[in-house]
Amino acid sequence: MEAVARENPDVVLTDIRMPPSFTDEGIDAAAQLRTTSPGIGVVVISQHDEAEYALALLEHGSQGRAYLLKERLSDFDQLIGAIEEVARGGSVIDPKVVEALVFARARAERSPLAALTPRETEVLNEMAQGKTNAAIAAALFLTERGVEKHINSIFSKLGLSGEKDVHRRVKAVLLFLSGQS
Repeated sequence: MEAVARENPDVVLTDIRMPPSFTDEGIDAAAQLRTTSPGIGVVVISQHDEAEYALALLEHGSQGRAYLLKERLSDFDQLIGAIEEVARGGSVIDPKVVEALVFARARAERSPLAALTPRETEVLNEMAQGKTNAAIAAALFLTERGVEKHINSIFSKLGLSGEKDVHRRVKAVLLFLSGQS
């Protein structure tokens, strides 16, 4: 970031994993540059085609951003083309990453969790943390009766209303947690 401030480049080329923690510093740098230097484009190269990284990079728009997979960069012309496109304010996303994004969205839309309201999702999140109805009510500033109504609605929307041999609360939490991955 010091070099970027000193040199003021048109485009920054970064790996997704950079020091010090080698996690997602490249994505963090892109987000920081979007705020501090919106005119500087960022090309992120990665070996990860996971939708969450691409979504984080594109969270505030795709203009001046690229997400390329190392394994699919067969020659320097591809990389140079992406850098030039980003410098013009365009964007380049590896088709394999686009496929991962489409798959993630389709999976989310098919999930019964998509039918939950934002408040029901908050209640289910609190349930997933092991909280009682009273603790959920306190955390979300609801009455216990309000929490019970939300939980019954969650059970209904998730198709857990009539199951007698299943602990519905546990099943709802398991569905929630599987939908998070």
